[in-house]
Amino acid sequence: MAILWLLMALLMLSFVLLPLLRRGRGAIGQVPPGHPDGADPEAYGFLRQEDLDVRMPGPDQDLLDVLDLVQRTQDYRAAAQLLAGTAAEGEERWQRVQAFGGAAALELRERPGGIHEVPGGQWLRVWRAERPEDAGCAAVYAEFLAQQAWRTSRPGTEDFRIIMEEARAACAEAALLAPGDPVPYIVELSVARGVACPRPEFEKLWLDILDRAPHHMGAHLAALHYWCEKWHGSREQAYAFAEAAAARAPEGSLLAALPLFAVFEHLPEVNLVASFYQSEVVTKAIHGALHAVHTALPEDPMLAHVRHLLVFFLVRAERWAEAMDQLIHVDGHVGALPWTLYDDPAAEFALFRAVAVAGYEANGGSPATLPG
Repeated sequence: MAILWLLMALLMLSFVLLPLLRRGRGAIGQVPPGHPDGADPEAYGFLRQEDLDVRMPGPDQDLLDVLDLVQRTQDYRAAAQLLAGTAAEGEERWQRVQAFGGAAALELRERPGGIHEVPGGQWLRVWRAERPEDAGCAAVYAEFLAQQAWRTSRPGTEDFRIIMEEARAACAEAALLAPGDPVPYIVELSVARGVACPRPEFEKLWLDILDRAPHHMGAHLAALHYWCEKWHGSREQAYAFAEAAAARAPEGSLLAALPLFAVFEHLPEVNLVASFYQSEVVTKAIHGALHAVHTALPEDPMLAHVRHLLVFFLVRAERWAEAMDQLIHVDGHVGALPWTLYDDPAAEFALFRAVAVAGYEANGGSPATLPG
């Protein structure tokens, strides 16, 4: 009887192991054509998953070099110099303030400090103490506080409220130090989203931003959150805000892509079928984003953000060649929506990329016919 039970156990085990072994042999020809496991992104010059940079949506070598230096030496001076030389009205300053504030917040989370340990992000506290009149530092500190609240506390809790009130005060101080800089007001949009900001107060804040940078893509993305259903608005209000911004956007502005971000913010919890992503609403938003990408300046700092979101929608809509066209422009950097919403942004991006390559090849594509 014992032998019989052993044989039955081995038989059952074979049913489990055989499919796994077959999957493991996929790389040598056992995977059906068009299956993601059979795709080879490296054949297209794409980076391996472990080499993808999760810090930025696209290349900003000056920023990455300074971040590496500041975090290695804990000396803030390179960051101060970089921000001082970055134009106040552009998207690049906002992104760099976000990057420095986020880096300090992550350092603090990883090294909260203790009796015998210096807390992470000490370089920002030293910068703040030694240069209290530095407008760049004030903006970074406000961003640091806002990100700390979102990363360490839940909206509605007392801890969250206290940190956000401190962030609001830091935003006000940063605005006083640089009256024409829209960044402190954009940071405050993150505060307004998390606290019970009355509609008139939010609209006044938004007018302050429009007075300084009426076509700022980053500001519009931050404001869009406020109007979304999960915060203080509704799907209809978010769509209306995005479509109005796209309609008044000048030629070459990425604001024409804002409706796609509104669609993304209101995706159903579970909807993986291609028909949804091929619907009229989604198709119209995709076309607006594609137009924005094709007419934007190649050096626009927000261009990578739009391309990353297009990859997500184009793959889901099974528009393989167009997805590949976006991938060749953004591959290497994955610090953008939607990938940053996942625990492992590089893995999620790599999965979508493999699906895009598989779909492209299943429809006759190859490295030789790669767009661009």
